[in-house]
Amino acid sequence: MADETHDPETGPIHPVRVGSMLYTLVDPDKGHEVAYNRWYERDHYYGGCMTGPWCFAGSRWVATRALKDLRFPTEGNSVNDPSDRGSYLAVYWVEEGHHDDHFAWGADQVVKLYMAGRGFQERRHAHTVLYLHLSNRYRDADPVPVDVVLDHGYAGLVSVVVEPSGEAGALGAWVDAVGLPGLFADGPVAACAQWKAVSRDDMTNNAPMDLGSPPIGPDATMQLFFVEDDPAACWNRFVDYAARLEASGLGRVTSAAPFLRTVVGTDRYTDELW
Repeated sequence: MADETHDPETGPIHPVRVGSMLYTLVDPDKGHEVAYNRWYERDHYYGGCMTGPWCFAGSRWVATRALKDLRFPTEGNSVNDPSDRGSYLAVYWVEEGHHDDHFAWGADQVVKLYMAGRGFQERRHAHTVLYLHLSNRYRDADPVPVDVVLDHGYAGLVSVVVEPSGEAGALGAWVDAVGLPGLFADGPVAACAQWKAVSRDDMTNNAPMDLGSPPIGPDATMQLFFVEDDPAACWNRFVDYAARLEASGLGRVTSAAPFLRTVVGTDRYTDELW
């Protein structure tokens, strides 16, 4: 299982590296699905995020009703509470070393947009949280680096939260040696980016809307898996991953949710959310 892409003499061979992520999971109000999709895709995705300094990549994902029904656990989910909350996920990469530069701009920008009438009131945040990058794991020896993975065109994304039952280092070692190799083996799951949540502070608490469920705990890890096919077709791999983790006694999965990539410029999936 490959880790990072390095040159043994010079270190990382791609100098633009992700350091932070905005993970924003939202539901449009029923009856406003098309309007929300168009507002977000054609205005807010750019005006609220991509035009900001040091934000170098983004992508949008959607959970249909069928995909929401695969989520687990259904009770006590650390991200989706209740478990079917959250239809549209957007993730954004911010360059390493520039977390404060970008998100200070974002906190100010969202207020300006809402004051200018460029907000969208008919939506509810399920889980909008900032994350710091921890590490990457890959299926292939020569992988698509996570730094450019949002532009690769993967069909699916799976969001998983793992929490340790005891010492976090033991869980991390199990994930590397046992958990991820079994999930990657001979299948469509190509990469895993791992993150830790940033606690809400004055900047995020001043957002002009409720941001949904709180950040995951300080010892928990958010794992984003990039999948070459519809994640429903390989969902048994994630169910098995969670079962093997539980059986190890080292931790548990507190949230697992699959998503499809949106089809930019269309309203596809807007009639499949509920």
